[in-house]
Amino acid sequence: MGSGAMRPVAVDLFAGAGGLSLGFEQAGFDVVAAVEYDPIHAMVHRFNFPECEVLCRDVRSLSAADVLSAAQKGMRRLRRPSNAPPKIDVLIGGPSCQGFSSIGRRDEEDDRNDLLLEFARLVREIKPRAFVLENVPGLLEPRFSDFRKKVFAKLKRAGYQLGGTEGWVDANQFGVAQVRKRVVIVGILDGSPSPLTSSWKEKLPTVSNALEGLPEIESYDELLRLDWVEIEQRDRLRRLSATSSYARILSGVDKQDYFGRPRTSNINLLTNSLRTVHGPESIRRFAATAQGTEEPVSRLFRLALDLPARTLRAGTGSERGAHTSPRPIHPIIPRVITVREAARIHGYPDWFRLAATNWHGHRQVGNSVPPPLARAAGEAVLRALGLKPRKLRAAQNLGDAQWLNIRPFVAARLSNAVQVELPAKRIRKNVSSDAVAS
Repeated sequence: MGSGAMRPVAVDLFAGAGGLSLGFEQAGFDVVAAVEYDPIHAMVHRFNFPECEVLCRDVRSLSAADVLSAAQKGMRRLRRPSNAPPKIDVLIGGPSCQGFSSIGRRDEEDDRNDLLLEFARLVREIKPRAFVLENVPGLLEPRFSDFRKKVFAKLKRAGYQLGGTEGWVDANQFGVAQVRKRVVIVGILDGSPSPLTSSWKEKLPTVSNALEGLPEIESYDELLRLDWVEIEQRDRLRRLSATSSYARILSGVDKQDYFGRPRTSNINLLTNSLRTVHGPESIRRFAATAQGTEEPVSRLFRLALDLPARTLRAGTGSERGAHTSPRPIHPIIPRVITVREAARIHGYPDWFRLAATNWHGHRQVGNSVPPPLARAAGEAVLRALGLKPRKLRAAQNLGDAQWLNIRPFVAARLSNAVQVELPAKRIRKNVSSDAVAS
């Protein structure tokens, strides 16, 4: 891991499953610590970033010293030198945004809006060289003007120049097969921020590009009870025959040309693909719904192959009623899409795994920042700071797959452990001799 010693350091607040973390890693940062209050999300983050120190805490209970201590532990795990307190190059985060969201009622009094103030507090106390704050376009609405100015003023008084405060960006323009409008605010300490620029040079990706090469899950009865399966030879050939660079990179057929840390994974394992069983009447209605239109009874939208998807939504957590996220209808098959298909649309590589249940998995995708958009934000910070990261060659193993399928109370008990060991269960091995770095 010594090759990572010269990479800049990032800490992810409000980390979720890790969309921002992955994008910043791909840009060239070592994400050494992450904060996530939901234990299910925290365990998924730990699985995909096993050398990152994860704090399963509410940020409102954290001091700067807590965050810096976690960062120091993560730096030791990466075998890179760390001072006390460690130097943080960028603090990143997407505070919960439902109070500003266009879905449902925008609420100036939503207590989750105050998480923006908590983000600003930690930026001011930790004083990283830069920060990146992601949120929904509703944040910029006139009704939130006083609150927004309050947050921005605190950051400016701490010495940060801000960029991205005047409008939103669309993730589709950054190589994501989804229309997803987001505000991305970059702050640079005693310097000028660089604008986000897209490195995507091809035609903007569509649902067809995202789903290309994925197996038809109806061929695997195992997926009625498990969220993963070893694919058969015909589907291995299907994956290899994909023509879009979007699908080929996410599937691991083509190697990434950015700075992410390679992962050792089984490329012949299809994950996050638990089948949803629909009744005959639902199947009939789904089949009768044209691409790009809404099914009138369920009000689910059917994806169009030649267009990017609509914004994937997250639903709500148990503290807000546990409402299921509305899952789009597959463009060809009369069923809702799987978590893996949603992850492809969102820009996650196939090695990246979400929680095994559909409810948690879809919620994690819908709540996260698409990694390609996050990568663009990371690259903007690198330009502003004049940093050039090093590529990494040594592959990193993923965590224990049992972490992805545990009950919330078990996750809560284990999520703060430095070394998590679960009791052995009768579960099929999920790696094989086909495991490769991707």
